[in-house]
Amino acid sequence: MSLSASDAWSRLLDRARDQIPIHTSDQWLAPLAALEFDGATLTLAAPDQFAVDWVSSKHVAYLDSLGPVCFGHPVKVVLKVQDERRTRSQMDLFVPQNEASIEPLKADNTIVLSQLNDRYTFGHFVIGKSNELAAAAAAAVAEAPGTSYNPLFIYGATGLGKTHLMQAIAHRILQRDPSVRVTYITAEQFLNDVINSIENRSMNEFKRRYRQSDLLLVDDVHVLAGKQQTQEEFFHTFNALYEAGRQIVLTSDRPPSEIPRLEDRLKSRFEWGMVADVSAPDLEHRIAILRRKAQMDHLEQTIPDEVLHFIADHVQANVRELEGSIIKLLAFSSLRHRVVTVELAREALRDKLRASDAAPVRSTRQDKVHNIQQAVAAEWGVTVDGLTSKTRTKVLTVPRQVAMYLTREIHGLQLVEIGAAFGGRDHSTVIHSLERVTQMCKEDAAFRGRVEKVRETVRHTQW
Repeated sequence: MSLSASDAWSRLLDRARDQIPIHTSDQWLAPLAALEFDGATLTLAAPDQFAVDWVSSKHVAYLDSLGPVCFGHPVKVVLKVQDERRTRSQMDLFVPQNEASIEPLKADNTIVLSQLNDRYTFGHFVIGKSNELAAAAAAAVAEAPGTSYNPLFIYGATGLGKTHLMQAIAHRILQRDPSVRVTYITAEQFLNDVINSIENRSMNEFKRRYRQSDLLLVDDVHVLAGKQQTQEEFFHTFNALYEAGRQIVLTSDRPPSEIPRLEDRLKSRFEWGMVADVSAPDLEHRIAILRRKAQMDHLEQTIPDEVLHFIADHVQANVRELEGSIIKLLAFSSLRHRVVTVELAREALRDKLRASDAAPVRSTRQDKVHNIQQAVAAEWGVTVDGLTSKTRTKVLTVPRQVAMYLTREIHGLQLVEIGAAFGGRDHSTVIHSLERVTQMCKEDAAFRGRVEKVRETVRHTQW
């Protein structure tokens, strides 16, 4: 019996979820709609061209490989933009355009251009595995503001390029149309503006100033957490801009769902468009970043390539620290009147280097995580190597999720750090693990008891 397109896609998607993280499949694969299936080709509809390009480059090859498993013969997956979406903006899916609450204003740009860093452009941004989704989404927003991924929410740890991408969007849009009204602020500035407007009884001016923007860029939006009056004003500002088809870009140190004391209505709105993360760059990416900085500052002849490799290998925290290391090295070289060499870099950056290049000593934090992994492994009858492996069988998945959950709860590590400690897993996998264990603890008393047992074991061991 021949399968319908819907049944074929359902079968393929179920199989793909065995290997693709749930967050990824829900965000990129689940929204695809089955159009046609002739036995050899499965045609799927994506919401827009960006989704077509992204899924094609990241997942189609894997989907194609599942054909013999799912159908007994090869099947090619083809993507196209859904016809009705070709002529509709993203706004049409939520709010009728005639309900826009902002009238066009003949006003100068609201941005103070000196706030934008001239170096924070797409041309100066180095793309790697840790930031390619966020960079691609930012580029799409810059080309079609208000229609592609509105709002764009970029999250990640400090110094990984969130602000760079946000400002790159503004630079690209202003380059194309200098008359665009851009507002670039930090959430703290927004908070202060609300306070001052209340004190000065100038809320109408406050609302007019923000709601006439064509592009609103807000850095560190997690700062709004717990500020009820400010969240109220931001909610109405967000709605006014969104309903008028104006582009909103936000950054935070964590995804919307993890921002504490943030109103649910704001969390849901922050997730309406695209939520993309940036994580710590790997070694190759760090080397590329340092080379780009050397080129920008014309330092190719000053800093040898082996020194860049040395810095990239030892400075791993974030991009900002990488750039700071270059500045410190150059200052040290100038002060000592010595040329830049690996030995000079070792001397200048000694506070950043590992305790031993030959045999790095495990940090206290690493030891604590390892203790949790050992305790969980003993309780569930598995090995620590299994918890950090790529294997996704249920016998390992559940204890791995518990270990991630306890690592977050007891030590408060960032998502990227937890992912790195468990085989290099991404933010979405860690988030899903935390949510899954929380839910299982609520539903299963026996499971909750096992988690409590491990928690007490770890605490008695470490304190």
